[in-house]
Amino acid sequence: MSPHSLVTLLFTFVLSISASPLPTLPTDPTSLLSSSGLATDDLSTTSSPVPALSLARRFNHTGSANVLRFDQARARAMRGRTGSYPETYTSSFASGKVFEIDATSQAVSYVVTVNIGNPPTSYQLLVDTGSSNTFVGAGKTFVMSSTTLLTTNIMGVQYGSGFFDGSQVYDDIELAEGLIIKNQSIGVADVSEGFDGVDGILGIGPTDLTCAGTIVGEPDKCDPTVTDNAWNMGLLDAHQVGISFGPTQSLDDKNGELTFGGVDPTKFRGLLDYVPLTLVSPASSYVGYEQSINYGDMGTTNVLDHTAGILDTGTTLVLIATDAFEKYQQLTGAVADEDTGLLRITPEQYGALQNLNFRIGEKDYPLVPNAQIWPRALNEAIGGVADGIYLIVNDIGADSGQGLDFINGMSFLERYYSVYDIGGSRVGFAETQYTRAETN
Repeated sequence: MSPHSLVTLLFTFVLSISASPLPTLPTDPTSLLSSSGLATDDLSTTSSPVPALSLARRFNHTGSANVLRFDQARARAMRGRTGSYPETYTSSFASGKVFEIDATSQAVSYVVTVNIGNPPTSYQLLVDTGSSNTFVGAGKTFVMSSTTLLTTNIMGVQYGSGFFDGSQVYDDIELAEGLIIKNQSIGVADVSEGFDGVDGILGIGPTDLTCAGTIVGEPDKCDPTVTDNAWNMGLLDAHQVGISFGPTQSLDDKNGELTFGGVDPTKFRGLLDYVPLTLVSPASSYVGYEQSINYGDMGTTNVLDHTAGILDTGTTLVLIATDAFEKYQQLTGAVADEDTGLLRITPEQYGALQNLNFRIGEKDYPLVPNAQIWPRALNEAIGGVADGIYLIVNDIGADSGQGLDFINGMSFLERYYSVYDIGGSRVGFAETQYTRAETN
């Protein structure tokens, strides 16, 4: 074990400022902070019990039938931009430890409880690899404390499925016992939309997503993410995040975990296999990599040619290019359901459903038939009927060849362990106990 550490956070799945005078920050406080086939020993791993926070899964969209609409809106925003607000936008206003955070699942997204400030105030933040800013104030009002540093910066981010608009502060964030990140950039929302049930977002995507207009009038300003700052402070063994989720049968289920600084080998089986992050834009602006998709237990029917896309904890479904989606719909015989927008199949068609195989590097990662359907216990949460069978694969909204032709969202990540290795510019996957589980 290196002198640094791993931090595993257990997550929960989901989604006005005090007038007390505090010091205004005159300068950027961040200056105060100091392929394939690789085995798990390439990464730091947890070897003993570690401090943990809960990750919970929650249904957090306004209305019951918005899952597909929100996912597709998010995909459109990702394809169309890599920054946040344009420059012309005008606001409407090192101890050698491992840290783990629990996650709770609530059928649409995963959230983690973090503490900000001193004395601390707790907030439930959506865990998002598709963005990189951390913000609060969507639900609970931000509470300033003795560690809050104010700025005059106007800050905002558009997410496709939502936005926030407000101001920037710097403050201390505690993700787990012993993992306290000093002087982290935080957005404080004056106005927000699309984040019912959560207080904001914990962005753990690429640093470049904090640039390009996140701060109004400063198009070149970037801020380190929470992962960056934890690494820069010497708190982590490695500059990476391990992601573990699992299928759920309830709206509030602690079934996720993030590990900062390495991986948790108790959460996956066999070896982790890695592929490099893609250079193809716009997927390269996110946690992007390349894969192909085929259908059938023998993998004989092509669905999507080798192309670039992303993994995204902020997307619920698996979205694929329109031409690939049409092939998949034809192969399954599914029809579009008016109430949910998802594809629906009959029990007989489910009995004939075959594996959908994701070819990443030199390895296939199948979604078995059960992994291709929405959890039936949660059908009514998305506006479906209790005995319906709905597919979690849907249309990204554009034909292939656009540079972001798939989004492997929560429904994929609940079946495979994944690693976003920032320092190694790669992403890794491994099977878990849920890969072939008949849970849905």
